[in-house]
Amino acid sequence: MGEGTEWFIGRVPDGWFTGPPEIDFDRDEILVVGKLEDVALGADAGDEALSDARAGRVKRFREETREARMKIAREAEHRFGRKVAWGATIGGESYVFTSIAVPVMTRLRLAERRTLDTLVQSGVARSRSEALAWCVKLVAKNEEKWIGDLREAMVAVDKLRAEGPKAS
Repeated sequence: MGEGTEWFIGRVPDGWFTGPPEIDFDRDEILVVGKLEDVALGADAGDEALSDARAGRVKRFREETREARMKIAREAEHRFGRKVAWGATIGGESYVFTSIAVPVMTRLRLAERRTLDTLVQSGVARSRSEALAWCVKLVAKNEEKWIGDLREAMVAVDKLRAEGPKAS
């Protein structure tokens, strides 16, 4: 925990989620995602009915908490200097309500641009930007353990830097 996680856990009203929300920070945005109580349908309900009921529960939560979420977001934006996005998970599916799309400058060589253009021309993505986002998601999904290990290593390096000698 850290960087304001405790503030959000204390600020989010009891009863919104089945436990404390997950808080994810980057330099531009804070994402607050909580787990909603799953829906109870009869044993004969199919996958589509269950999916529809879950989507309805998320929509109800989003609508009923909108004003309070906006108030918390304004407070957090003032406190932390970042935009706040909200989301919910239910039945293993995640829904993000509001999230900023941050432009990222990059220089790509011909082969890399060709890959993005292939994704666009084949209909996988609508633009190079969307194709690049798709590629990043794919790497994050397929290399999840490695990315996690890398993040842990960076935390350890930051801790060692903080404990090291101070420049005068």
